[in-house]
Amino acid sequence: MFGRKKSVLPDPSLFPKHIAVIMDGNGRWATRRALPRSAGHSAGSENFRKISRYCRDIGIERLTVYAFSTENFKRPADEVEALMALMSRYLDEAIADLAHENVRLGFIGQREGLSAELLEKMDRVGDISKGCDGISVNIALNYGGRDELVSAARSLAKKAASGELDPEDITEDTLSSELFTAGQHDPDLVIRTGAEKRLSNFLLWQSAYAELYFTDTLWPDFSTGELDRAIAWFSTRKRRFGDVK
Repeated sequence: MFGRKKSVLPDPSLFPKHIAVIMDGNGRWATRRALPRSAGHSAGSENFRKISRYCRDIGIERLTVYAFSTENFKRPADEVEALMALMSRYLDEAIADLAHENVRLGFIGQREGLSAELLEKMDRVGDISKGCDGISVNIALNYGGRDELVSAARSLAKKAASGELDPEDITEDTLSSELFTAGQHDPDLVIRTGAEKRLSNFLLWQSAYAELYFTDTLWPDFSTGELDRAIAWFSTRKRRFGDVK
């Protein structure tokens, strides 16, 4: 009789508090199966649901996923339209299921450029999420790390120009308070699927001391078992934050 496969997860005290994921490889997953790219994005969306629930179940406090970058608007119009339609359907399901799932769902990124219908659903999700105290999930939608930093700099410049803020008082904490992730713990672990080894303008400020985990696995195939291995790898890292201890 075969026993249950032993988990590779370390002691929960060694888990990252905040995991960020660059969900790369949906299009290639579909192309390799002679499917339209939209099929890959649908498969990736389903995997996001599975991974986010698993993170909740094992006690991860926050998950941030890169769903759509500011640069993704350069893609063919039909693919952008399909991605936005997929997000709209996901939000419909989230509105129905959030309270039951006990997930606090939020969004980071620019609202400009998104449809009024999508924005209304995002706001409804935010209202429902206020009553949830489980895992916090950020969806990075119309997000770019450099754009985020430019927006923060503009905000600080306006405050300095109006006399509300002395430029000499600007610190790392001051700048962090102007980011989309203000008040949130920075990611401890950033995972990128799909074989590429770069951040692609994702959480540039927040990932300064994150551990970076790269895998060749395409996002729709990224399993809970592979997430376990990433967390186990993270638990072996010595995080000194510039110190020598």
